[in-house]
Amino acid sequence: MIFVESEFAPLQTVVLAESEFGMPKVPREEDLKFLRPEAFTEMYEKAGMDYAEAYPESQHAWENERTALEAVLTKHGVKVLRPRRLTTDEKRAAGDDGYANFFTRDPFFTIGNLVIEGSLRFLHRRMEILPIRDIILKHVYPEDCMYVATPRPEVAAADDLTLGPGPFIEGGDVLVLDKHIFVGNSGLASNTLGARWLEKLLKPHGYTLEVVRLQPEILHLDCALGLIREGLMVICEAAFKDGVPEKLRSWDRIPVTLEETSQLATNGLPVSPEIYVTDPAFKHIGEQIAKHGVKVEYVDFQVSRSLGGAFRCSTQPLLRKS
Repeated sequence: MIFVESEFAPLQTVVLAESEFGMPKVPREEDLKFLRPEAFTEMYEKAGMDYAEAYPESQHAWENERTALEAVLTKHGVKVLRPRRLTTDEKRAAGDDGYANFFTRDPFFTIGNLVIEGSLRFLHRRMEILPIRDIILKHVYPEDCMYVATPRPEVAAADDLTLGPGPFIEGGDVLVLDKHIFVGNSGLASNTLGARWLEKLLKPHGYTLEVVRLQPEILHLDCALGLIREGLMVICEAAFKDGVPEKLRSWDRIPVTLEETSQLATNGLPVSPEIYVTDPAFKHIGEQIAKHGVKVEYVDFQVSRSLGGAFRCSTQPLLRKS
């Protein structure tokens, strides 16, 4: 079965990311402002290299992080699927733009029984869906669900810092709350045209889409907001240009600072309304969550976070249903 009811409905089947990254030969500084300074420096120092070759110790730790998360998910009865590795030809085809196979949240996403391939803005992520398609073929095609892809983005002029009109729509910007869908837009990832396309797709299925404007240093909506269970969220209010979305204003809030958003403090993963996964670096946040009756599991995700994503970024549910 394929169905995602909400961000916190019990997680039953999930795609957990691989750990591959080919750094762009010429990193675009305007696209990296969401990264921590040390990660920004690392990318420039080893531009054009495979992360595993450039930083073998970090690569090993990174792979162990995903293995540790898989163990926690499996312990709680979640079926975990893993993408294949990129092929040599796929890496070669990426050229100087670099390649990615490291955060499954963005290349595709699930809303209800719709599985949607996104359209990624960063050039090094444009082919990130390819190693996931084997999973789609095996686990999505046989199911009674819809499978559709966002239109391919237009080719931008070489000097166009926006990378063109898109459409761009990325799973990190898409949060599901039953029939209400939040889509973030900071200018770094999803854009207005991407949100319009998604709204056109979803409206006949009874969904309402709300665009949430974010500050320009926020990559995705899930870097500023996490829905833990009904009525409880972790949020950085300073990240929102228009304040907290009205539908969430009555919810209990666990506050996060802008500095903490850069460390992915809101990017935990609800396994169910009773279980939540985050990094021990955010134990002070976990302790507040626990006061609301939610069991908190801790997994060290330092390397993943240094590359711009954490637990939600590293997972894409295929089945979340009460």
